[in-house]
Amino acid sequence: MTDWPESAQRELIRRILASPTFARSERLCSLLTYVCDIAFQGREAELNEQKIGQAVFGRSPDYDSSIDGIVRTQASRLRQRLEMYFEQEGAEEVLRVIIPKGSYIPVFTPRHTAEPVAPLPPPHEIPPPPIDAAAPLKTWSTSSLVSSLVPWLLCAALAIALTAVLIRNHATAAPAAPPPHPLWSQIFLPQQPTLEVPGDSGLVLSHTFDLRSISLNEYLLGDYRTSTFNASSNPLPSDMRSLRVEMANRRYTSIVDLDAAVRLAQIAQTLHSNLQVRYSRDLRPNDLKTGNVILVGAFEANPWVELLERNMNFLLQNNYKAKVFSVINKSPREGEPTHWDSRLDDPQRRVYGVVAFAPNLSGNGNALLIEGTSMAGTESAWDFVSDDSELLPFLKRIQRPDGKIPYFELLLETQNMSSSAVHSNVLAWRVTN
Repeated sequence: MTDWPESAQRELIRRILASPTFARSERLCSLLTYVCDIAFQGREAELNEQKIGQAVFGRSPDYDSSIDGIVRTQASRLRQRLEMYFEQEGAEEVLRVIIPKGSYIPVFTPRHTAEPVAPLPPPHEIPPPPIDAAAPLKTWSTSSLVSSLVPWLLCAALAIALTAVLIRNHATAAPAAPPPHPLWSQIFLPQQPTLEVPGDSGLVLSHTFDLRSISLNEYLLGDYRTSTFNASSNPLPSDMRSLRVEMANRRYTSIVDLDAAVRLAQIAQTLHSNLQVRYSRDLRPNDLKTGNVILVGAFEANPWVELLERNMNFLLQNNYKAKVFSVINKSPREGEPTHWDSRLDDPQRRVYGVVAFAPNLSGNGNALLIEGTSMAGTESAWDFVSDDSELLPFLKRIQRPDGKIPYFELLLETQNMSSSAVHSNVLAWRVTN
């Protein structure tokens, strides 16, 4: 894997796993630990998608990895996290580990630093040959001079012609620019900012005290952050009410939202655009009327989705008292249920994610909604749009004859494993022409 001793490689992995970038992502830690342990044992041939799915993600030996893309998805996220680590906490590491695309075998490489160049020794001077004063000087006639120059002139002409042919062939063989990404090229426009709004986790925490969500209007007024809000209908002990107010006023967001913001900024940069992140509490309606916007989180974390859900088919609804978070199917098609329920007592721990690509409030820009019935549900929606192996086949399926992508909604089902999504299945979708 490298000439560095295995002890140095293992120490690097230990530092990575203990870093803030990795500490809260159990699945990525498990994946990195597994592939490195197998590689350290010299069993690189076993590092394939099928075996990783069984060993790390609990898949059955006969599971179909062409349908279940959990390993590809998590390997993609692992590569992104490793890049983050070596750009931030691990910026001073002299050794780095990468998981090359198309492979699951870790590669340890030293950080390349410029080596000092030793000064070249002075050239050995060769004294000019002595001039024989007695030797006659050679003279040139005009005809002999021309004869001697002809071969050199022919070589120069041939070199010029050959250079012209090479330049023409290089221009002809220059690779064409890759086609624009069907979705991200509509979200990130060159030299234009795109607004990203992560969820308000402080608001989510306040809901656990109130047993109800709030409307966008209540959110804008801010009364929910006071001790008198909902006091008559939901009386709480004074210490609990103080805790509730403290939580409601905190400016928290989730690790899923943070991951999304980092990755979206990278995508924006590659498309010569830029990402502006604004906290949900600081947003105003006019901000959604111009330009492109990305909203992360369901209404209970990001009430701004209320403005864009009016024309959507898949709507999220939380019954706090019954402990059921549902996805409502406004217009069921044949074979579809009227709703999908995510229950706390569900032994299968099913949760749901929704991805919606829609026009902004004024119709002069685009909006991308990434929602879920829980943090794991939102993560499943984000994993889907951030993984081209999952996203592009779906976009190809719905694209118009002219190749453009229409507005769409997509419903995903996944399992909640320690507040993280496992594998997502597409349950239903809608396209708006």
